[in-house]
Amino acid sequence: MARPLALVIVALLATGCATRASYHRIRTDVATLRGEVTDLRQAQEATSHELARTAAESRGLDTRLTELDKAHKDAVAEVAALRARLEAAETEARDAKAAATPPSPTARPTVAPVERPPEPAPREPAARAPEPRGPAPRVENPEQVYNAALATFRAHEYGQAVLDFVDFIAKHPGHRLVGNAQYWIGEAYYVQRDYRQALVEFQKVIDVAPSSPKVPDALLKMGLCHRALRDENRARQTWDRVEKDYPKSEAAVKARALLRGKTSTATR
Repeated sequence: MARPLALVIVALLATGCATRASYHRIRTDVATLRGEVTDLRQAQEATSHELARTAAESRGLDTRLTELDKAHKDAVAEVAALRARLEAAETEARDAKAAATPPSPTARPTVAPVERPPEPAPREPAARAPEPRGPAPRVENPEQVYNAALATFRAHEYGQAVLDFVDFIAKHPGHRLVGNAQYWIGEAYYVQRDYRQALVEFQKVIDVAPSSPKVPDALLKMGLCHRALRDENRARQTWDRVEKDYPKSEAAVKARALLRGKTSTATR
């Protein structure tokens, strides 16, 4: 009877030892799992921080790209504006150069002259020269050259007329028709509405031939040029000068009409 009881006691003790060993192993496993969970949480937090930082950098890059795109568009617009200004400056320079030179002989404006040219001066017979052995050179007197240039003007070939009148003045600077020739140069620019150059040319009538009968007409047209250029004060001052200095001229009659506002009568 004592022997079986001892065996039972031994079995109980063995079972108790086994249970304690399992308990320690379980605690170890739980501790390990807790450590792994902690590591996973830390890794997850680190990943979240990294994702947040990456998202912030992405937003920063988007903002930077937007700024760069705007800067690029601004630069393109500025370049276009500079190019437009350059082209405008080049066009203005070409216009100024064209205004400073006589018009091309091929230019044929359709605008009619505002004043009826005077009748051609009587032609003087040219002196008969001895017949040379070679080809006879073409001889023309100054009146013929002037009348030919005036005929070209009447044909509305203003560019060629300007060249012919300039050639006449260069070859015959002391001729009595120099003032007339210079006046028609100004008229050629006036009918083409180049009022600034016309002012220059009409002023030359007064400079090169102050005693010419075309001086009052040139002054009258200078006033019209000033009016076309929206300088009413200078226009009226010029017409007042015509009325005072040349009171008996036809230009003075027109100037008085202009000063009184009767432009339709004065500009015929």
